[in-house]
Amino acid sequence: MGFEKFGAVSFTTETKTADFVTYLEKGQVVANRCKKCGRIYFPPRADCADDFSSEMEWQPVQGKGKLMTYTIVSYGPSGFENDTPYILALAEFPPGVRVFGRLDKGISPEEIKVGMEVVVTPVTLAEGKLSYQFNKA
Repeated sequence: MGFEKFGAVSFTTETKTADFVTYLEKGQVVANRCKKCGRIYFPPRADCADDFSSEMEWQPVQGKGKLMTYTIVSYGPSGFENDTPYILALAEFPPGVRVFGRLDKGISPEEIKVGMEVVVTPVTLAEGKLSYQFNKA
């Protein structure tokens, strides 16, 4: 399987990290880790930027993360223009992996606080596409 099932708008069908989508189908959000130096990447990368190794392994993003920052998107780019407003956020999960994604639309802007605890969960979008989002912990 390729990467075409990921996200609302997908510009890539094949990638060395396509198993990311397979994990989403199984209900798991994953990062990957370089086997040589231990650096963790999200979104997953095919090769390590530090030592150029292709020896990567999958690692679940689990537990509670802390919201680091967020923004309310009022004008969406191509493919997302009918989905506004939505909230994009950055959260840090143990052991220090930072994940960028959307907050659940059920969380009102008044509830959002930097430092609040979130969990990351897979979601199914229209037409069976897969993604992930942050929910309150």
